[in-house]
Amino acid sequence: MTEEPDAYDCHRDHGPYAGIADFLGRIAADRPRLASRHEVELHAIAPWLDQTARPAAEEEPIRFHPARRTACLAYGAAEFAAAWADTLRQPVKVRFDHVADADETTRELLDVLIRRLAASPVRLDLHDGGPREPVAADPAPEAIRAALGDSLARGFYHHAARVARRGRAMVTPDGDLRHWWAFTTGLATALAALDRAAEALDLYNEARAATDDPKITMSAAYTTAMLYARHLPAEDQDQAQARHWLEQAIHLASGLDNPRQRVLSTVFYEQGVALLDSKAGEPARALRLVDDGLARLTAVLAPGERPQDLARLRHNRAQVHLALGDQAQALADLDTVIAHDPGNCEYYVDRAALHRAAGRSQAAIRDYGTAIRLGPHLPEAYYNRAVLQQERGRSEAARDDLERVLAIDPGHLDARIALVNLQVERGALDAAEAGARAGLALAPEEPALLCTLGLIRSERGSLAEADELLTRALVGDPELVEAWTNRAAVRFERGDAAAAVADLDRAVALSAAPVPRYNRGTALMRLERWDEAARDFTEALAQPGLDRPLRRDLRAALARCRRAMAG
Repeated sequence: MTEEPDAYDCHRDHGPYAGIADFLGRIAADRPRLASRHEVELHAIAPWLDQTARPAAEEEPIRFHPARRTACLAYGAAEFAAAWADTLRQPVKVRFDHVADADETTRELLDVLIRRLAASPVRLDLHDGGPREPVAADPAPEAIRAALGDSLARGFYHHAARVARRGRAMVTPDGDLRHWWAFTTGLATALAALDRAAEALDLYNEARAATDDPKITMSAAYTTAMLYARHLPAEDQDQAQARHWLEQAIHLASGLDNPRQRVLSTVFYEQGVALLDSKAGEPARALRLVDDGLARLTAVLAPGERPQDLARLRHNRAQVHLALGDQAQALADLDTVIAHDPGNCEYYVDRAALHRAAGRSQAAIRDYGTAIRLGPHLPEAYYNRAVLQQERGRSEAARDDLERVLAIDPGHLDARIALVNLQVERGALDAAEAGARAGLALAPEEPALLCTLGLIRSERGSLAEADELLTRALVGDPELVEAWTNRAAVRFERGDAAAAVADLDRAVALSAAPVPRYNRGTALMRLERWDEAARDFTEALAQPGLDRPLRRDLRAALARCRRAMAG
């Protein structure tokens, strides 16, 4: 690359990742070996880099990517760009034009790149103006519909919504019902993915008012049911309404002329009923529906046909087996699912959870790693892998995974809490305090973070501040044993042994762990309540699995109590 800045047009008229996809594609062409380590994210952002890819289907795919996937893509692409930047021998300027008018995917990725490349030799110059590249626009509804299908299939929902609205403005249900419905349901799908399910519901109500076409009303009934079952805010979800609309969809499917399509549609819609049955605490009934659906699908499909449909039903069955407590059968189903649809990260996450529950940590770690590669960079897979790494004593690996989670999703509180606690354990109090305060900036009353920050401040001698933080933690979670124990330690250090005992009474009532009893015994000794202290030390010593230093301290404290009582 030259010293003069390369310029890339980011205007949203060029679609998702406009400009920045060309920038990443140019790096990929220069560094193919490096690009091969980031294929999933690069192919998602710049699909022309994948020579084996097929165009996205015009119709709705079987499953949709979650909207948060773009944050994962941005993380992976930024890691790729940073690795490239590390190979540069001289500074490089890169200019991006029309940033203010860029698609949401482009702005999100630019934000991540700016942070990730801040200390690199690459300087990103962002401009709202600049020359505009011509857009080859085809105003035909077919072209707009294809673009809509592509954006939905790739999970770029803001762009999909814009394309769908453009299409709806071109046609009417009276003049071109087929395209109007494609644009309407595509817009509803995008809005639901963007947590705007109420607007999607309005669109389906509009469709029912506009036409009585049985295929459209059938599809609208099913998607309306799913909005009520899953996508509306929790307070607006309505399982009775969901069942009503599923019944409508199944009734309309029974009237389809094509026998094969009748079976496919009916089985698909009945999976929604199975979902509701499982949610309602009727997993046995759900299992019967899924088994029956699999049998009917197998009867009408040719060998090897629609493997993802069959995989989806088997995945549903695995979830039902889990609800019935049959982990072995759930695992068998997931093994079959992955064999038939090996590119779905969701299945590896679910199987990893089963391996983890069965104590097969290494198998779980492998499945989380596959999910991270396919996802790509799923925060939950990184987080769960970090937990397993920590359980296996691999603190550095756990820390790396937790830092990745927060690089992708800074609002992931569980990862923030786990990372701060790891930093406290290794004595990195500056990093721990900064992390805790960053988390509290997003969730000011998060009890676990308040508790840990209180512990850090007490370690640094700020006892009054620590007491206040721990009290706030207990207001938020009165059953947080660590907060009772830590506040007791603060109050003991401030000279109020009676208050410390009161806090430890609460901790002991909540937990059978030995440390709260040891601490309470210590506070009771300060108050010269020797017999009560001795009971605490004795009961703590009876706990299994005590580490050697704690056992030694307990025995010494108990001996002191006995001497005091004897004297």
